[in-house]
Amino acid sequence: MSRLGLLGKHISYSFSRNYFTQKFETEQLPFTYENFDIEDISEFIKLIKDNPDISGFNVTIPYKEQVIPYLDTLDKKAKKIGAVNTITKDTQGRLKGYNTDCYGFKKSIKPFLKKHHKKALILGTGGASKAIAYTLKKSKIKFDYVSRSEKPDVKFTYDTLTSEVISKYEIIINCTPIGTHPNVNSCPDIPYDGITKKHLLYDLIYNPEETKFLKCGKLQGAKTTNGYQMLVFQAEKAWRIWNLKT
Repeated sequence: MSRLGLLGKHISYSFSRNYFTQKFETEQLPFTYENFDIEDISEFIKLIKDNPDISGFNVTIPYKEQVIPYLDTLDKKAKKIGAVNTITKDTQGRLKGYNTDCYGFKKSIKPFLKKHHKKALILGTGGASKAIAYTLKKSKIKFDYVSRSEKPDVKFTYDTLTSEVISKYEIIINCTPIGTHPNVNSCPDIPYDGITKKHLLYDLIYNPEETKFLKCGKLQGAKTTNGYQMLVFQAEKAWRIWNLKT
């Protein structure tokens, strides 16, 4: 029986464990899936050492970038993105990082894209946002970042955003954890009155199903979608990677 699991912090809300456990039971596969909830990435070394039967991980907030120095190699795409959400361990114990978030995002947003969707705002600058930026670039959709603080690659901070700016970006993607269960009354602090019927609001969060961010967009007439399908697509891609390596 091989062990797989999700590496993250405060991840009891995650659907990944239920998703994979159900999959393994339904398909009668010799795998288990569990949450590896650690307070600091430095605990990762001990986790690997104490659990030699773990053959792979998914990685979530806040370790998608922090885990990279602990890996032996990176897949070409993960190296370009600068973030990892899938890890394999080979028979020699070597760890390799991959990114399947970009695949999941591309597949899940495609049905919602219209011809006028030419510019996107990415809320947040963490590991998840890097995969989103990579995908948008490949799809030839221009984008800018929004962050709490000024950074070299960040065009807007939340306090510089205006309704006029919002109106010029037809896609707004929340890559922050703001609004995740149980903090369901929180949402990114943007001027929602700049959102129109032409907008598409995409929230990587899937628990709750409809975040306050999405509700605010819907009130303005925008098309909205959460990150559940992205989770499913990236998970299946991760499963294919693990299958080839185990």
